Order: sequence, then structure tokens, then C-alpha cells
Amino acid sequence: MPFSELEPGAMVDNPFKLIGSDWMLITAGTPDAFNTMTASWGGLGILWERKVAICFIRPTRYTYEFAERSPAFTLSFFGEKHRKALTYCGTHSGRDTDKVKGAGLTPVKEDGFVYFEEARLVLACRKIYSQDMLPERFMDPKIESMYPQKDYHRMYFGEIVKCLAQGQ
Repeated sequence: MPFSELEPGAMVDNPFKLIGSDWMLITAGTPDAFNTMTASWGGLGILWERKVAICFIRPTRYTYEFAERSPAFTLSFFGEKHRKALTYCGTHSGRDTDKVKGAGLTPVKEDGFVYFEEARLVLACRKIYSQDMLPERFMDPKIESMYPQKDYHRMYFGEIVKCLAQGQ
């Protein structure tokens, strides 16, 4: 089924379910060299009068290298039938294996973005800001326990420049 473009404000998904329960693939890099990773942390909202998506990547993840070099990233969301593919992409490193092939996904390379044909929703984002999470800024000391390796996330804020959906 082909994608259709829609205004990000017309999305009908609950962002808490979409990101926290359904999960997503964060993909960064170029059409010639990219990596993807599964994530369940992120956000959608308005910042600087722009519709934005926020994703978080630890510096120990291979995708981090691509996110640092790339001016853009995509967030791809899937139906439950692709849970196995998302699990695969979250438990294998692109340093060691072709994750896309192993997950059985088909990359779409368009306008400098990479996303997946099997996705039901894609947010193509242009990076507008990044910031490292600083442990001294945690207001709740329990948060520190999520970082036993001290590999604090970098936050990437992206302006949503294209929203693509299948079946909406």
C-alpha cells in the first residue's frame, strides 16, 4: 500500500501508545550509509513554533554515529505484526550484522531520508537541536539507576518536515 502525506497535526495516534508501547525505529544517515535502532523513549510536540519529534540515543549505540553526521532522521512506526522485526533491531547491532535484512524490512530512500516500506507511519525530521542529558540535572535520583554504564542519552529535536501514513 502506498504512503500518503498528511499534516502532522492530523495524526490520530496517541503518542504515549505510539512511542512507549508500539515502539519505533529511529533511522539516521544517508541513503548510502544508514543505521536504525528500536526505541521506546521520545516525544512529539511544539517547540519554537514548529511541530517537532524528540528522540534519545545513547552514545554507545551504533545509530548515534549516524545521527551525529546526518542533518536528519526518521521515526518509523509499525503495526503489531512487525513486533519481531522491532525486537530484532533492538537486540542486534548494525556494527555486526545487516539489521535491515535480518529484520526482513525494505528501506525506502527518498529526499535524503531513509524509512521502511512496512511502516504504517513515518515522521521525517530535520535536526534543529541536540543536547546531552546531564546526570547532575536529574531531579529524581532514581533516574540515575537507568544508566549503570554512565552512557547518558543525547536528545535530538527534529522539525517534522514530512509525515507519511499508510491506511489513513
